[in-house]
Amino acid sequence: LVSLFMSDLMVGLVVMPPAMLNQLYGRWVLRGDFCSLWASFDVMCCSASILNLCIISLDRYLLIISPLKYKLRMTSCRALWLILATWTVAVLASFLPI
Repeated sequence: LVSLFMSDLMVGLVVMPPAMLNQLYGRWVLRGDFCSLWASFDVMCCSASILNLCIISLDRYLLIISPLKYKLRMTSCRALWLILATWTVAVLASFLPI
């Protein structure tokens, strides 16, 4: 949940202010090289948010289908690896293509 909070917070603090300026002025008013960086952060934060929701859903599913085996399957180390994998996929999907 903290990872989901961080991705949504980054959307609100990093992505939304330039998007608001873009909507208000009808054009990009910031430096031109900042546009690519902003687009990358936009894709990264939104992807991380969606992937975090998928991981949370998977976690809840595993808890529901086998509650007695859940603690054996979902250790702190495995949860940390899932969070790191989520952010790694989000970063690779955003910064490499853009």
